[in-house]
Amino acid sequence: MLRFLSIRNLAVIDRLELEFEPGLCVLTGETGAGKSILVGAVGLLAGGRASSDLVRTGEDAASVEAIFERQDGAELIVRREIASQGGRSRAFVDGALTSSGALRELAAPLVDLHGQHEHQVLLDPDAHLDLLDEFAGLAGSRPAVAEAFAAWQRVKAERERLVTDEREKAARTEFISFQLQEIDRVRPLSGEDDELLALRQVLSNADKLQRLCAEAYTQLYEGDHAALPALGSVWRRVGELADIDDRFRQYVEARDGVKAQLEDLAFFLRSYSEGIDASPARLQEVEDRLSLLERLKRKHGPALHDVIAKAEALRREQHELANAGERATQLDAAVNAARDCYRRLAQELSAGRRSAAERFSRALERSLGELAMPRTRCDVRFVEDHDETGWTGRGFDSAEFFISSNAGEDLRPLARIVSGGELSRIMLALKTLASTDAPGKTLIFDEVDAGIGGAVADVVGSRLQKLAERVQVLCITHLPQIAAHGGTHYRIAKSVRNGRTMTTVARISSADREHELARMIGGASVSPAVMASAREMLVTRGRGAHKKRN
Repeated sequence: MLRFLSIRNLAVIDRLELEFEPGLCVLTGETGAGKSILVGAVGLLAGGRASSDLVRTGEDAASVEAIFERQDGAELIVRREIASQGGRSRAFVDGALTSSGALRELAAPLVDLHGQHEHQVLLDPDAHLDLLDEFAGLAGSRPAVAEAFAAWQRVKAERERLVTDEREKAARTEFISFQLQEIDRVRPLSGEDDELLALRQVLSNADKLQRLCAEAYTQLYEGDHAALPALGSVWRRVGELADIDDRFRQYVEARDGVKAQLEDLAFFLRSYSEGIDASPARLQEVEDRLSLLERLKRKHGPALHDVIAKAEALRREQHELANAGERATQLDAAVNAARDCYRRLAQELSAGRRSAAERFSRALERSLGELAMPRTRCDVRFVEDHDETGWTGRGFDSAEFFISSNAGEDLRPLARIVSGGELSRIMLALKTLASTDAPGKTLIFDEVDAGIGGAVADVVGSRLQKLAERVQVLCITHLPQIAAHGGTHYRIAKSVRNGRTMTTVARISSADREHELARMIGGASVSPAVMASAREMLVTRGRGAHKKRN
């Protein structure tokens, strides 16, 4: 239930804070005063689309914040902020950042918005199945059907891709063979190009490397003043020093290790120099191999490991083409299994729909009877598509509501026979049915009075009042007959201050409420007779709401 709503810098609303009560809350005001902005604000909190156009002119950002009371009594604080630059928005739940998608999921059990034109969905037969599923509690079964349908379509598409023209298959096989031969002739090894680049660097500098190795070896091991022999006298002196001062002992103990390292270096210098193949033929061999690898990388790379991976993928495809018959058999079995799984789930969903259709029709008839359509007859008519090309993620069925609102008339498609006023009442009846199991939810109706008036408006107001015994109802209306049924009444007004348009909302009661109803009845001219009518409306229509609140 919506307990509190705060709006800042949204459209023509500067600052607004409202507390809402349980039951039926009505909002009234002149056309264009900004009533629908309130609905839009709650829509933002329910994950609706945000736009920079919503930010009040001259402001950096707009914000909407609400406190919802859950069925268990716990409070939930939801906030949405919209920037004027780029229209980017941020959403928060209990102070934690979240996404608009998460808001939509969170809001589903808390609030249900019905905009001015939402009842037009009833004119689309494709939407009727959704309404039936919602009434029957089958909405939870539909994701499994949709998932099974998608799985069937995926494996079916793979099977169809396998059934290619033989000439196309032969051409593909020949092309794969050509590419594999091109790679296999070279037989690249992972990391081979890096090793060859390092080897080319060595071979290109062979003379320099051999000269440096020879010079270093001579100075270290064989020269007249070689370092290793000269170190012998150094170690003897260090040993004598250690006999006098133990601080030299560590160097004496390290002597053998240092000597071994220097000898190892000397032998490596000699063997490295002898192992260099400085012949131009060897360098050319490396250059030629690198050229082959670079050509493969340009065509199948960019890296050598990509070339190797490409060859493996081509080999797998070659194997699949060569064994297409075996794969086709496997896929045929997979297609049949996926189809059977989908068909089983879709049949269960279809059976649930047919089981609920009669209950739905009778419940809708009773609800419409309470809305001054007492002779209305309703029926749900199914068309089951036995051709699998017509199956969808919603199952086998398509359904359409048929209705007769006059005695003696045949049932006809809903979209072809109802008036605007009847459509509004059917919508309200459906909302009532859908809300049967949703205590604590907030239903918001924006101009549910479209196309109705007089006695019918009174009936609609009474129905909203009755609905508000189970759920909180916020209703924007232009009709006094409906407004009089409200337990709480808010007046929305628009004015100009300092050259800026301002929308304000105030909770009204007693005498102010009488004046508001009188304005709705008589317009600009409010006579004593009109005031008396407004007073009588509040006494008679509002009795149920006041009784409920007390």
